[in-house]
Amino acid sequence: MDIDAGEALVQAIKPLARSTARPGADATLGGFGAFFDPKAAGYKDPLLVSTTDGVGTKLKVAIAANKHDSVGIDLVAMSVNDLIVQGAEPLFFLDYFASGKLEVGVAATVIQGIAEGCRQAGCALVGGETAEMPGMYAPGDYDLAGFAVGAVERDQALTGANVAAGDVVLGIASSGVHSNGFSLVRRIVEDTNLDYGDPAPFAQGQTLGQALLAPTRIYVKPLLQALRAPGYTAGGIKAMAHITGGGIVDNLPRVLPQGTMAEIDATQWPLPPVFQWLRRMGNVQDSEMLRTFNCGIGMVVVTGAADADAVSATLSKAGETVYRIGRIVPLRAGAEEAEVRNADRAWGKAG
Repeated sequence: MDIDAGEALVQAIKPLARSTARPGADATLGGFGAFFDPKAAGYKDPLLVSTTDGVGTKLKVAIAANKHDSVGIDLVAMSVNDLIVQGAEPLFFLDYFASGKLEVGVAATVIQGIAEGCRQAGCALVGGETAEMPGMYAPGDYDLAGFAVGAVERDQALTGANVAAGDVVLGIASSGVHSNGFSLVRRIVEDTNLDYGDPAPFAQGQTLGQALLAPTRIYVKPLLQALRAPGYTAGGIKAMAHITGGGIVDNLPRVLPQGTMAEIDATQWPLPPVFQWLRRMGNVQDSEMLRTFNCGIGMVVVTGAADADAVSATLSKAGETVYRIGRIVPLRAGAEEAEVRNADRAWGKAG
């Protein structure tokens, strides 16, 4: 490890960490560990919820496009969006940055994005680790991992246990590909002989790299508003699912109780241009699209039928685009736990 470079990075990112301070954490760097005080954050009987994730091969696009300012937002988003589906407020975040040779400018730019993601999520950046491993990573390559801890009052944790037939499924729009499916994305780009600096065929005024690197949307603050809004019947928001690898068909069943399934109608939301282009250029079948990409829905919320309009209005007022995309029904023999119907009618034919 280049000790001088490491120290230069620490000095560069200390103000970034301080900018994420919140009740319970001062977000200062330099110690061996970081304290967090849940009582100072306003919790009385909290459960702690923890997550960890990375950005995956989206990093290869960032490196190829020499655009490093948003993958840190992706890193935070992938963890904090997993916390909020349990009803948990993200409290603090730590990162791990590894490379063959530390480039202070690149690393500082990445961590600027991490700090921005923490500000969007309302959590403190309390520490991290920078590793220099010659021989492990090719020149210019780096990898990221993130770790988040959140809290929810014990009686407000979301488990999906009270989801029932008749409940409504709301979908919240994604901001793009987010951080899953990039091995397929990169293969399609390679097959089209495009460069990441070329104009994006599906996004006017942007390069292909800029369009594909649109950061993962962080849903934390709008969903916290919705969870805490008054006026719902008991258990208004019953479950949430972060739509990552596996898509709606694999992620939504994770929060459904036995004996239920979700019927999703693809005609209820538009397939964004980036997915239309990937589907067409890669001749990707609907079943593969739905299990590889979010296809325009980055978060799913299950509500009681009586509360669906109010929850949708709260999220819309907070800046989200919300669609009523389906319903919960009794599980049919031989059926998938989440079925997406009418994709071919809604999206047209690939190829």
